[in-house]
Amino acid sequence: MTEIALLMFAVFTVLMVLGVPVGVALGFSGASAIVLANLDAPYFGLMAIPQNFYAGIAKYPLLAIPMFVLVGSIFDRSGVAGRLVNLAIAIFGRGPGVLPAVAIVVAMFLGGISGSGPACAAAVGGVMISAMRRAGYPGPFSATVIGAAASTDILIPPSVAFIIYSVLVPGASVPALFAAGVVPGVLVGLALIVPAFWLARRHGMGAGEAALPRPPFWRSLRQASWGIAAPILILGGMRMGWFTPTEAAVVAVYYGLFVGMVVYRTIGWRDLIVIFREAAELSAIILLVVALASIFAYALSTLSIIDPLARAIAAGGLHEYLVLALIVALLVVFGMFLDGISIFLIFVPLLAPIAQVFGWDMVWFGVLLTLNVALGQFTPPLAVNLMVSCRMAGVAMQSTVPWVVWFLLALLAVMALVIAQPGLALWLPRYLGY
Repeated sequence: MTEIALLMFAVFTVLMVLGVPVGVALGFSGASAIVLANLDAPYFGLMAIPQNFYAGIAKYPLLAIPMFVLVGSIFDRSGVAGRLVNLAIAIFGRGPGVLPAVAIVVAMFLGGISGSGPACAAAVGGVMISAMRRAGYPGPFSATVIGAAASTDILIPPSVAFIIYSVLVPGASVPALFAAGVVPGVLVGLALIVPAFWLARRHGMGAGEAALPRPPFWRSLRQASWGIAAPILILGGMRMGWFTPTEAAVVAVYYGLFVGMVVYRTIGWRDLIVIFREAAELSAIILLVVALASIFAYALSTLSIIDPLARAIAAGGLHEYLVLALIVALLVVFGMFLDGISIFLIFVPLLAPIAQVFGWDMVWFGVLLTLNVALGQFTPPLAVNLMVSCRMAGVAMQSTVPWVVWFLLALLAVMALVIAQPGLALWLPRYLGY
């Protein structure tokens, strides 16, 4: 079995190097291992492949994913981001370093609506990049700020990443994970504001910002009130027991359509075709990767290599913090090349038994892994959030590297804080009784 396991990982690595999509690489390598492990009964081995493909997505919590993806597309076109930006500027005023801070605050707020980093980067970037350009901020810096700010979306509930994690780790419920992500998500946002403000002041950016008009507060508040109510409705409804996270996603879709089509009238009937198509394509990609990764996970389980590996690590005498540091370093490296969902699907089945051996809280561990994914979303060369913001700013991703480093340090500081003080993630779910 050990030889088959090594062959499976070798096939997966070769396929990834060749540029094969990660879902196909997971499914093919896992299917190959299943067939090789059942050579005496190949028919029954082959039957496990379609069974696990279906079982991987036949889970109730996953119904929320296409709905929250759709919510992100709806609010991207509804004009909510622009109105939230005006309100934030009306509150904080104008001055060097203020616009980057506003972008981060608005991205954090949108994180309570969609839970999709690329969707948030598109929504905030569509408003803020041009405004920051007019105020004198260079394109690479603006793209970095937007890409880093959008990474808070997978931490602040609702979060697609937390939904995926809850499916992979049954002991961690979606409500508990949503609650656990609030404080670390806010801390990440506040930490990102520090280098954004400092770098803008240090390099004399935003000199023309003070000359731009400041929106009137009460009018901005009135216009943004529908957007402000969205996360209150979604998260408050779940807390009050009015609906489950999956039902909350459906409610958010109807609310977003009402705001966009009736209140703001920024979405027309023809726009719905584009919105639904984009959401369907992205949802299909996510769920297909989940289904194919289920074959890979089943192969790992069948080969019985995860539990012995976890026990070997525990018996090796390594301190738990050293093991944790190695896990973080591993995920940071892979986060540069893989998207967050793929990282969860590949590594959670491997890492969850190790976490259980050391007695780590699985909700806290999920937040820690999500922090790693958030970091990877704006770490070149893949950096899905940064890719979106760079495209909108019209700059090369390489030009953002000098700025990205400072924001990575800020997020790593929060990650170290959550490791040293697990209560930052666990206090709220315990208080709410999850």
